[in-house]
Amino acid sequence: MSSRPRTPSLPRLFKAIVVTLIAVGASHVVLSDTLRFSLVAQASSALGAPTGYSADQAFTAALMNTALLMPFVLWAGMRLAGERSPGAMVLVGSTGWIVTVWRGIDALDDSFGAILPLRSLALVVGVTALASLVRRRPSPAPAAPAAPRTPPAPIRPENVSETTPAS
Repeated sequence: MSSRPRTPSLPRLFKAIVVTLIAVGASHVVLSDTLRFSLVAQASSALGAPTGYSADQAFTAALMNTALLMPFVLWAGMRLAGERSPGAMVLVGSTGWIVTVWRGIDALDDSFGAILPLRSLALVVGVTALASLVRRRPSPAPAAPAAPRTPPAPIRPENVSETTPAS
């Protein structure tokens, strides 16, 4: 069973950029839409018409959904693109996304239709795509079996002493 040859760095980087753009876009849509539920719940409760869910529940759901969506889309996207071992990319991308959301959540939480700062989003895409180039070293090829050694010469009965084990 032979393993597939490794993808050269440039095509892998291009695939990673495309997959990361899709992951960031999907995660941003999920985040902004579920944060909208939080704003609606706050407005409804202020007007005296509760919506059935609290603003805190919607806010927590927004953060959890986006934090779970990013690694899944990165992993599935790279696997569908035919790449193996996207672990480093998923780890770096998920961590970068969480930090970006953490630093920019105030801009999203204050108004409808807001987006995270474009510089932060570009940085997440760039660093995540570059992390896709980190790969484990391939395992060494199994060594060829050694040639059979010639068995040792049998012990002749005249050479057997009391200290020599019998064969």
